[in-house]
Amino acid sequence: MARQKAYHHGDLRKALVETGLTMLEEVGLEGMSLRKIAARVGVSHAAPEHHFPTLRHLLNALASEGFILFRTSMLDAMQSSDDNAADQLRGACKGYLDFAVSHPNLFRLMFNKNSLDWDDPKLGEAAEPSRQLLADICKPAAARMGLDTPQGRLSVEHLVWSQIHGYAHLVIDQKIEADAEVSGTTLAPPFDLAGLLLPADGKG
Repeated sequence: MARQKAYHHGDLRKALVETGLTMLEEVGLEGMSLRKIAARVGVSHAAPEHHFPTLRHLLNALASEGFILFRTSMLDAMQSSDDNAADQLRGACKGYLDFAVSHPNLFRLMFNKNSLDWDDPKLGEAAEPSRQLLADICKPAAARMGLDTPQGRLSVEHLVWSQIHGYAHLVIDQKIEADAEVSGTTLAPPFDLAGLLLPADGKG
């Protein structure tokens, strides 16, 4: 009874999201269902409907939480890096990769267009700070390359994003070995794109 009362006062949504995040890594997207998550939480199969009418609604909530954790991972790595443009870019890429390796199924979900409803403004609001972080760390490279225009900056963002995102997928899908610095689960991309875009001291 105490458990049901706590959920009634608003804890159920949090419990469903936290349990969903755990199950996603355990069983993958294909093994997810509202009924299974409700059973793990310890409520009836109909209980989640008030917060998440369908599984897609819950997946949107999981992805939204993922984008918050994703940005935090990049910021943490940047804070541990030297304060120059090249090392900040390296740090962001390291945090990007660390997140993908630590949360592979959540990472896949966050960029799975077919499984999410991008018409939901809350999902867009959750994802936007990560996109803006990418834009910010690419500005010095665009300026140094003489591409300091909206289109030029976007081109550099796409270049950086393609390199680290593609590499992250290859690592978590075990298509390649992580062939650079390895320390526990901390990996670094094998190609120093930051060194190419921001050579020498890396100051933009």
